[in-house]
Amino acid sequence: MEEMSPDNIHGLILAVSSSIFIGSSFIIKKKGLKKAGVSGPRAGEGGYGYLCEPWWWAGMITMIVGEIANFAAYAFAPAILVTPLGALSIIFSSVLAHFILQEKLHMFGILGCVLCVVGSTTIVLHAPHEQDIESVKQVWYLATEPGFLAYSAVVIVVVLALIFYYEPRYGKTHMIVYVGICSLMGSLTVMSVKAVAIAIKLTFSGMNQFKFFHAWIFIIVVTICCLLQINYLNKALDNFNTAVISPVYYVMFTTFTILASMIMFKDWASQSGLQIATELCGFVTILSGTFLLHKTKDMGNSATSTRGATSQSPRETPVFINSGSTRSSNSSL
Repeated sequence: MEEMSPDNIHGLILAVSSSIFIGSSFIIKKKGLKKAGVSGPRAGEGGYGYLCEPWWWAGMITMIVGEIANFAAYAFAPAILVTPLGALSIIFSSVLAHFILQEKLHMFGILGCVLCVVGSTTIVLHAPHEQDIESVKQVWYLATEPGFLAYSAVVIVVVLALIFYYEPRYGKTHMIVYVGICSLMGSLTVMSVKAVAIAIKLTFSGMNQFKFFHAWIFIIVVTICCLLQINYLNKALDNFNTAVISPVYYVMFTTFTILASMIMFKDWASQSGLQIATELCGFVTILSGTFLLHKTKDMGNSATSTRGATSQSPRETPVFINSGSTRSSNSSL
């Protein structure tokens, strides 16, 4: 195992800080939503009283800080290190919900948290070093190599097919359509975000990168991809259960992002087969913990409720197909 580079350490600190802020923001915002719902219509019923609630704004500010830290992390560390650590936000959110919102964490939920920590630690200890990049033009060269151009072309073709053919026919009944669009575009988003983050980092160090048109093209790509992701993620949340969307989206998004980073930045080129296998094992461990957390998120509360409430158990939640009951469950979120 090689010693972690200073850039990887900086990226690790920023990524973990991002997870803490983002995970905490969900709890703070939910506390604000609950307080706003006491004195007026809830957000799920079309109310906007939460906009006057300081707790909700505190949660929004916390989330923005977390997203900024996540953005900065990509300027220092490879995506294979930063992206999987997003699972840590689920841990912080679950633990805080247990103590602050009295949403009980089931024993299997605790096991899911442990698996996420073990998997994250494995990836951190074996993550590849970030290659030295001295100009945004160097990132542009990597992005225009045949391998990544072929990957981008395949992604765009598949996304267009999903949007224009599959979405009108199967979008409201098959979650994989919406999540596929978001995950595929998300992999291109992260690569472009990394390019912009590197440009900002180099600019602050005294080498202005925004005098090159390459940086502005990356910004345009980030904007377009983010708008598409937001649009189709909202559609997914409107038609399917959040408890199912979150882990599936995390798995697909992280998988495609690691694949894109491997092709574009060649993160694994300097690593041995053992190191790569260890990182993959860590990634699978995180995925297992994430699924376990989401599938058992309501078990702690249902254990103390009546047997008549078992109709809302995770077993009845469809994974890829909307049975018609998921829309009603979303209205309470």
